[in-house]
Amino acid sequence: MINGKSEIIVIGAGLAGCEAAYQAAVRGVKVTLYEMKPKKFSPAHHSENFAELVCSNSLRSNQTNSAIGLLKAELKLLNSLVMEASYQTQVPAGSALAVNREQFSKYITEKIKNHPNITVINEEISDIDKISEGKIVVCASGPLTSEPLAESIRKLTGGAQLHFFDAAAPIIDFSSVDMEKAYYASRYGKGNPEDYLNCPMTKEEYDIFYNALINAECADLKEFDKKSQEDITVFEGCMPVEVMAKRGYDTLRFGPMKPVGLPLPTTGEDAYATVQLRRENKEGTMYNIVGFQTHLTFPEQRRVFRLIPGLENAEFFRYGVMHRNTYLNSPGFLTPIYSVINRPNLFFAGQMTGVEGYIESVSSGFVAGINAARLAMGQEAVVFSKETQIGALSHYVSEGGISSIFQPMNANFGIIAPLNKKVKGGKKNRYEAYAERALSVIMSDYIFLNNYEDSN
Repeated sequence: MINGKSEIIVIGAGLAGCEAAYQAAVRGVKVTLYEMKPKKFSPAHHSENFAELVCSNSLRSNQTNSAIGLLKAELKLLNSLVMEASYQTQVPAGSALAVNREQFSKYITEKIKNHPNITVINEEISDIDKISEGKIVVCASGPLTSEPLAESIRKLTGGAQLHFFDAAAPIIDFSSVDMEKAYYASRYGKGNPEDYLNCPMTKEEYDIFYNALINAECADLKEFDKKSQEDITVFEGCMPVEVMAKRGYDTLRFGPMKPVGLPLPTTGEDAYATVQLRRENKEGTMYNIVGFQTHLTFPEQRRVFRLIPGLENAEFFRYGVMHRNTYLNSPGFLTPIYSVINRPNLFFAGQMTGVEGYIESVSSGFVAGINAARLAMGQEAVVFSKETQIGALSHYVSEGGISSIFQPMNANFGIIAPLNKKVKGGKKNRYEAYAERALSVIMSDYIFLNNYEDSN
């Protein structure tokens, strides 16, 4: 005990770890932050500074009528360190929030290293059980967690709860599907027909789609992703849809686009090919395109997948991805405050929890950090409402969707609690209503979290 308060240990000085450490420290709790850099670097990291942005310098839309913009607005209201750093190092990017990545990382590094309640130790942690025994720990080791620590976490979870590769199909906003062309049906009439949407194709439509798919641009892969995909694509279920298509013209028609058992409601005959979408959540607001894991670029996914009849105006809650990603099968393992269900002193944060994206990782670090601090001070945990993006993400991580396979998720309006009234004027007005409600909830129910005196 230090000054009557338990010390908190944070593993990893990425976005989530820095946010968690800072939120605990400003509340007067002593924090020891372990970071293996510069003694050891992951395959993606090169700078000695903390909170290194390894991909884009863009933090995406800054508009509150977008889900990610709303999440940033919520975190800004609650004094997030990363949001403070973002606006201090902002560069012009239109309606997006982009930063000078070197200044951004340096700003956060200095804030962390200069805080009197934070001690930084440059050392790799390899045993999660040992370090968390009798202590409050936030593990934010990232999607490229070192092998010794990943193995330790795997043992902690019982083995099957930790994944090392994210192969996910795009998720579509149901309200953007043209139901004049799509229809409900499960294959051979088994199960609940509303669990599946079907988009049938004629031969001419299939030809256009097939040629666009095999000629579409793929995302550039980092070396560790290339190696991971070499290892994973031996399994047919993880084959990128564009790679499968290049095996032959009919491969998709006898694979994820087979039309058998899904007769057209108008004729009772099978279509030439059928794209099937599976319900992603119990509310039926999200559907994923079955078998369409991909590493096409995001713009190409929008262009090519909108050639599917019924998806011409599709809005994507999440694009398909295939990349190295160490993450937990969090539903049933983590609580909505990112603590382990049967070990309340152990928290996880960042992409390891199943959130996807820079700001989503920050959000998990924020929630884990304040609740680790509250646990240290003997205070009740704060569980954010599903009416907020912060809470929608944390509840998605702890509960998952209706699918038995948990997939990481970014901020979107498909996981937020539905509005209790109809909003006229289309998607824009509906999303603005979500944002207005969420920010009102933050101001009324959670702004008290700002009532602390930072000792720095």
